[in-house]
Amino acid sequence: MSILVDNDTRVVVQGITGGEGRFHTEQMMEYGTNVVAGAVPGRGGQEVAGVPVYDTVRGAAREADANASVVFVPPAFAADALMEALDSPVDLVVAITEGIPQQDMAKVYKRLKETDTVLIGPNCPGIITPGEAKLGILPGNIFSEGDVGLVSRSGTLTYQVVDNLTQRGIGQTTAVGIGGDPIIGTDFVDALEFFENDPDTKAVAMCGEIGGEDEEEAARYIAEYMDTPVAGFIAGRTAPPGKRMGHAGAIVSGSGTGTAESKISALNDAGVPVGDTPDEVADHIEEFL
Repeated sequence: MSILVDNDTRVVVQGITGGEGRFHTEQMMEYGTNVVAGAVPGRGGQEVAGVPVYDTVRGAAREADANASVVFVPPAFAADALMEALDSPVDLVVAITEGIPQQDMAKVYKRLKETDTVLIGPNCPGIITPGEAKLGILPGNIFSEGDVGLVSRSGTLTYQVVDNLTQRGIGQTTAVGIGGDPIIGTDFVDALEFFENDPDTKAVAMCGEIGGEDEEEAARYIAEYMDTPVAGFIAGRTAPPGKRMGHAGAIVSGSGTGTAESKISALNDAGVPVGDTPDEVADHIEEFL
């Protein structure tokens, strides 16, 4: 099985007429993703790479039976695109856009909580179920089908850990890049719950980083609710307090929480082995299987 995306996922690409939207639409289609529509205001009736374009996501859902959206819309307009997707019948929205103003995302998050829609991102690489569908910018060639789930705040770490797993012959059910912004839709706990409820996911790799308390919250969830074994990695061990390291959410306040040490300690207390390197994460996963 898988979580969130599979062969039945029918994708509408918001921003399909832009350079990135067009490029990654072609990449997703080449991978085998069922891209059925694009959505760009004022561009209805056009085609991109053979994909019909509609003026709205709601129109794409109605006319092309789209049930998931991928957002490649510039930051200044991305929040409006997300609001449009949340007001449509699609079940899943994947926001690739980086740099959405946080005051805009606060409004999106409030609206999200009033819906049953799953939002992944923003500022994320997307989601992939190997051999079935990828929504976003993930390099499909490094993934392989198998029984390990992966959730990560970092796209680059996702690729590194997955490549280490694949090189050992360990495939993946689904990999989710949740994004590194302070305000995101799906967080670690959400993703871990999806994996815990997937009977085909036998182990989970979780890649976090400094900043915030999401990993500590994930550790509490793992300790209380998860039977599926989890191995972890925390990036940013040498980052100085108050210094942003890559992601907007990767800032340590100096309050004693959000540090690599506090996250590793919380995960260890929950029975989660934490690798010193991405390759050691693969070592721990291999021991679980």
